[in-house]
Amino acid sequence: MGLCVVLGLAACAGTHDAAQPPVPVAPAGLRIQRFAYPVPHPDPTQNWMDLYLPDHQRPSRIPVVILIHGGGWSKTVGAGSFNVFAATLADRGVAVFNVEYRRVGSGGGWPSTFSDVAAAVNDIPAVARNYPIIDTRRSVVVGHSAGAQLAVWTATRDYRNVGELGVPVRYRPAAAISIAGPLDMRRAAALGDRNVIRVLGGPPQRVPRRYSAVDPIQNLDPQIPVLGIVGGLDTTVPASLTQDYLTADTAGGGKSRLIIFAGQTHSSIVSPSSRTFDRLVDEIVAAVGLAAPTHDGR
Repeated sequence: MGLCVVLGLAACAGTHDAAQPPVPVAPAGLRIQRFAYPVPHPDPTQNWMDLYLPDHQRPSRIPVVILIHGGGWSKTVGAGSFNVFAATLADRGVAVFNVEYRRVGSGGGWPSTFSDVAAAVNDIPAVARNYPIIDTRRSVVVGHSAGAQLAVWTATRDYRNVGELGVPVRYRPAAAISIAGPLDMRRAAALGDRNVIRVLGGPPQRVPRRYSAVDPIQNLDPQIPVLGIVGGLDTTVPASLTQDYLTADTAGGGKSRLIIFAGQTHSSIVSPSSRTFDRLVDEIVAAVGLAAPTHDGR
């Protein structure tokens, strides 16, 4: 497991491929460390996650937020898009893992995109053992767009079914938050979502086992609370893909719930400059029991 301790911009010389993005500069009051998570035939430029930690003393152990970025499972968007998001959450007193993974166009697609994220999440308890302050029992995995599919699936996938991915479930977060997620991948494909078809290598009728393996709506677990957050102006991923999932989960005894952020689009909903960003952060830290949301109105 590779480690790069960050006190400034530079990564550890000689330990990473030159194409790997630099570890972010840690804002005042935070520490950032990069870890490589174990996968077969890893790509050191992509198989890593950054751990953000508050640098000040805490009276008790702190919970975990796992961030999984979106971007249509495509190489065009990476974990760096969530650097500010991760730092903002860590400043609220949680440990944040910002996960990078192989994407379509850079070695990803079926099955590596999915097995990468599963392996990264599995590795979090091993990393946390080096930080006694981290409490992995209080955890939530949060994803946006394609990352929301990965987040919810990672939290609810059946530990008894390793399947083609070959990655057993060794750790599951206690809760999941989907932000503008395609949580019904078959319906998304039927509606013409080319990104879903591309990452899975075909439409549902041609590769049905792949859909059943990673489609959140086909991997329900009512024991895992799921919060679906959608933007009222999202025209990229229909809110119905979240609503269908939450309806199915609730019908099975789950405690899922939906929040609509009025006035937010698919991208603006996770923008630090949006007027609802503070509320989004509130909801995430509330999910690990750190604080109650301070913004009312649904």
